[in-house]
Amino acid sequence: MSPLRKVKATFDLPLHLNFFHQVKPNISYSRIWNIAYPIILGSVAQNLINVTDTAFLGRVGEVALGASALGGMFYLVLNMLGLGFGTGAQIIIARRFGEGKNHLIGKTFVHAFYFMMPLALLAFFVLLFFGSQILRLLINSDAIYQASVSFLDFRVYGLFFAFGQILFRSFYIGIARTQIITWSTLIMAIVNIALDYALIFGNWGFPEMGIEGAALASVIAEGIALAFLIINTQYRKHPEKYNLYQFGIWDKALFTRTFKLSGPIMLQNFLSLSVWFAFFLLVEKLGEQALAISNIIRSVYVVLMIPIWGFASASNSLVSYLIGMKFPEMIFKLLKRILVLCISGVLMLISISIIFPQAIISIYTNNPELIANSIPVLQVVNSSAVLLAIGFVLFNGVLGTGKTNISFMIEMIVLGFYLIYVYFLINILDANVTMVWTAEVLYGLILSILSWIYLKKGKWISAKL
Repeated sequence: MSPLRKVKATFDLPLHLNFFHQVKPNISYSRIWNIAYPIILGSVAQNLINVTDTAFLGRVGEVALGASALGGMFYLVLNMLGLGFGTGAQIIIARRFGEGKNHLIGKTFVHAFYFMMPLALLAFFVLLFFGSQILRLLINSDAIYQASVSFLDFRVYGLFFAFGQILFRSFYIGIARTQIITWSTLIMAIVNIALDYALIFGNWGFPEMGIEGAALASVIAEGIALAFLIINTQYRKHPEKYNLYQFGIWDKALFTRTFKLSGPIMLQNFLSLSVWFAFFLLVEKLGEQALAISNIIRSVYVVLMIPIWGFASASNSLVSYLIGMKFPEMIFKLLKRILVLCISGVLMLISISIIFPQAIISIYTNNPELIANSIPVLQVVNSSAVLLAIGFVLFNGVLGTGKTNISFMIEMIVLGFYLIYVYFLINILDANVTMVWTAEVLYGLILSILSWIYLKKGKWISAKL
């Protein structure tokens, strides 16, 4: 039997024999990997989109590179609100799955929908009617401002598709059927890459749209991926098994509980990405080349983060699951194993980056000066990635306990130090772009320390969802 067939067979066992319903949960390295690797593969496909967008726009020019960074970050700031609520729903779904209460999984899914679709509509109108005014206040370069607005004029329509994908992602990670995330993201990546090639440069008879083509390609790709998730969910009869589409049944207590858990994560994600957006706005003051370098490094950085996101998602779901199964004493053993796997994956990617830095940067630009000035920044993020691996896994362990108010406090402390450090470097010391990126090292270090202290000393075992 092939490995994939073995995984499927495990999840198709009756509930009392299923991996997630054994007398004592199996948290072996292989089981952790079985849950995390589809999310990692999905992240690979997602980052193919990011790499392709940046590589194509790098051929258009430095302005297009910088504008796609700022426009994309502004879009993601609002998208993070949906991701925050989705993460809260995911933690509750994992807890109910650990308790064997499948009928409550659908109710959680529906009540997440009740909140996320109006939120997507609100975010859409904010970007549509106020996005250009907000960007005008924040961006110095007229060329980058105009290009960023052009990007958002098309990108804004993807919010509805993105929020829908978040909802299904929360469901599938919560019930540990993460393989579908790989397939949906792979489809999105293939469609996006093909449309990028067609719409940015005007190939295959399509109009040459430049940065607007990159935005339109992403929107279409997100819509197709969401359609795949909906069709696949119906095909596998999950709506019947988990009561997914029981709309019209309003449970105030469940909604309040979900919002109480998700609210701090939403605000935390919003502020976290807002600070990173502020980071790029501060870098923009160093010049268009510094911003272009930072966008290239951002693209490489998210590739280094691929294993981190996969294992972090597994971390919060499995911690919540263990608590639901009444095995909280196994959490530190679980986190230790997740850290071993996560750091190993990051080190493999870093080794490639250290050996072939010029080749990696050349994917994004053929400008010799831009390549030379980007390599020192790449060396900085190589060192920060290991610390972020530790920090993200431990931090998601805190999230999995359900103590999202504590995770919010941790994130605010870390972001406070981060923003002060960046502001001091740019506005007081007049530091170069390489020095500014050392802020990522500081972020990973403080996040790791504070998350570890809380998990060791905090009173989280009694947290109820």
